[in-house]
Amino acid sequence: MLRRILLPTILLILGFGFWMSPDFKTISAGVAIFLFGMLSLEEGFRAFTGGALERLLRHTTSSTYHSLGFGIISTTIMQSSSLVSVITISFLSAGLITLAAGIGIIFGANLGTTTGAWLVAGFGLKVNIASYAMPMLVFGVIMMFQPSKQLKGAGYILSGLGFLFLGIHYMKEGFDAFSGNIDLSQFSVSGYPGLFLFALIGIIATVVMQSSHATLVLIITALSVNQISYENALALAIGSNVGTTITAIIGAMSANEAGKRLASAHLIFNLVTGIIAIALIYQLMEFIDWFAKQVDIADDDYSLKLAVFHTIFNLIGVLVMLPFIGKLVTTLERVIPEKVPEVDQPKYLSDLSADYPGTAVEALRNETIRIFDAALRVIINGLGFRKEDVMSDADIEQVASSQSRIHQLDIDAVYERRIKGIYSAIIAFISTTTFSRHDEHSARIHWLRDASMNIVESVKDTKHLQKNLVRYVGPGNKDMKAAYNQIRMKIAYIIREIDDLRNAEGGVIDMTSLEALKQIVNEDREKFNNSLSDLIGRGAISPIMGSSLMNDSGYAINIMSSLIQAAETLYVARDSDLTQTVHDILDDYHDLDNVNTKNPVPQDETLNTEHADGLEHSAR
Repeated sequence: MLRRILLPTILLILGFGFWMSPDFKTISAGVAIFLFGMLSLEEGFRAFTGGALERLLRHTTSSTYHSLGFGIISTTIMQSSSLVSVITISFLSAGLITLAAGIGIIFGANLGTTTGAWLVAGFGLKVNIASYAMPMLVFGVIMMFQPSKQLKGAGYILSGLGFLFLGIHYMKEGFDAFSGNIDLSQFSVSGYPGLFLFALIGIIATVVMQSSHATLVLIITALSVNQISYENALALAIGSNVGTTITAIIGAMSANEAGKRLASAHLIFNLVTGIIAIALIYQLMEFIDWFAKQVDIADDDYSLKLAVFHTIFNLIGVLVMLPFIGKLVTTLERVIPEKVPEVDQPKYLSDLSADYPGTAVEALRNETIRIFDAALRVIINGLGFRKEDVMSDADIEQVASSQSRIHQLDIDAVYERRIKGIYSAIIAFISTTTFSRHDEHSARIHWLRDASMNIVESVKDTKHLQKNLVRYVGPGNKDMKAAYNQIRMKIAYIIREIDDLRNAEGGVIDMTSLEALKQIVNEDREKFNNSLSDLIGRGAISPIMGSSLMNDSGYAINIMSSLIQAAETLYVARDSDLTQTVHDILDDYHDLDNVNTKNPVPQDETLNTEHADGLEHSAR
């Protein structure tokens, strides 16, 4: 509703301005060109978020001060606090960083964005930057048409800088001409009423333009030709600082609770900073006058003084808020709690995480881990065990032998509540990604999709296996009970081994450990076949019972193989340069292996009913 009213209002105001003054067209065109430059600059930097930025982010957010430094440096380079805010929200939503680290980056971004005012006031207004803009645009456009992603990105960045310079030039030219006809300074308002009025105007201007940089450039160029008073310009700068949070808020609308918390932290920080700046405005003005004399800034160089003010009040905001990050995190987590739906839904997948390859992969990995953990619970309960028995040092054989019978679990119902919603979202999310087939992230996304499918297949196989488990693990044929106990114990041991391996190394499993588990599973097929023949030959079980055992041993093999393959994708770290090659080789291996393991009535996929007792020792 607000957009329907706001857009026509803006267009009417612009139309009226064009009709009233030709110089207003020049100023408006300068703002439009500047904003287009910002969009080009952001598009260019997006080309370099396919891995390097994500890896840098992981290594530079280990502490609050590292996060703060990353925010300052990245915003200084990109010249867009809005882009850094949106990227940070997407990383937080994907589970790449913590909320505390995200808040640190936002604080740093507010400091980093002040460098833009310094560049405009100290360089943009003192030289003919239009002469620099033209070569940038020429070379930038040429590079934009190159097939290389990096060259294309560099072209967008170069063109963006060219448009920024050109926009600043036209805004300055427009205000120079405008000042000869109309003196806007006559509308200045002094005192605190003026501060609050112009702060509000700064907020509205930034919300409309979606760029605090554009608002600041507009303020600085107007101030340079005395179209607004120095005091009102400072108030406009404060307002632009608060208004820039709208981009993060809009970006958080499609994010999860973590993203909404970060956007709220951004708003709180900028509001607190703005209130402090207004409350201390006159003291800050005196300090800036003193500072200007120390560094040889002319008394009437109000543009540079505005840049100093912009930096000082943001620095004060950071110093005031930094000690309270922990309390802010706690408060936001309480005020914006995680929703607990009746049917589990994705926590990390969002439109924002789909925009960047690294965040898309990490979001998918985190969601796949969620269904992996949910599947482990379903399988454990479906086998008649409790999670605490399997995920501990408890004697599984003793637990199994002490059970006189096991109760049937409604696996379909649990799957609907705990897995299906997330799995469906993963498949839908993957269908929206548009990364190149040759991109390493595309290969990882392909593997994560296969891992999800393997996990779901293991749950379905457990459902089939459970029918005879409930039937035979109870009073009746002792040999069948012993055989089915060995089957479920074997699966439980494999689950325990996978869980121990991922917990021992902080979520990273060595490939050789999983290969050892695969070898154990494969070796037992032939042994179980011999054991099954012996049972039938002795008349201990009927051929019909033997057929059931053979089918169910196939399901057990499928369950264990699927879980090991899923763990391989989720927890084995590989060199990114070798990822594609290794994935291609292992894809071929798994395709051949699946031909043997996915047979519903396997001929040679068997479990050794005698070997399961020693599995835990062998696997370790």
